[in-house]
Amino acid sequence: MSNTNPAPGFGPPNQPPQQSAPGYGYPQSGPSYPAAPPVGYPQAPGYGMPMQPSNGMGTTGLVLGIIGVVCSITVFLWFFGVILGILAIIFGAIGRGKANRGEATNKGAATSGLVCGIIATVILPVLGLTIFASIMGSASTF
Repeated sequence: MSNTNPAPGFGPPNQPPQQSAPGYGYPQSGPSYPAAPPVGYPQAPGYGMPMQPSNGMGTTGLVLGIIGVVCSITVFLWFFGVILGILAIIFGAIGRGKANRGEATNKGAATSGLVCGIIATVILPVLGLTIFASIMGSASTF
């Protein structure tokens, strides 16, 4: 009868009586520690993260203006250059207005897009028309 389990408290003489193991998780009783303070600086109510600048309009105006100038210089793409120049003027003006209101931070890019749009829409077609007229005028005199 050596297979029988001894009664609690009647084990080998040098071992303390066994206790039941606690369940998973934190114990429900006992001393508890205070909650950790929040990381970072505390903020007053009503203050959040500042708005990110919306620089898309000025950047779009600059890109369209540059492409418009390149297309206006190219003789067979001048029509696309005029269309892209008009769009560059619109986007550059909107981007410049946002920069003046403080909603965007790229006033220089918006202004450059506006100028490139004006060059692509007005100056290069007028210059091309003037060169074409002078060539036709000189060809008719011979």
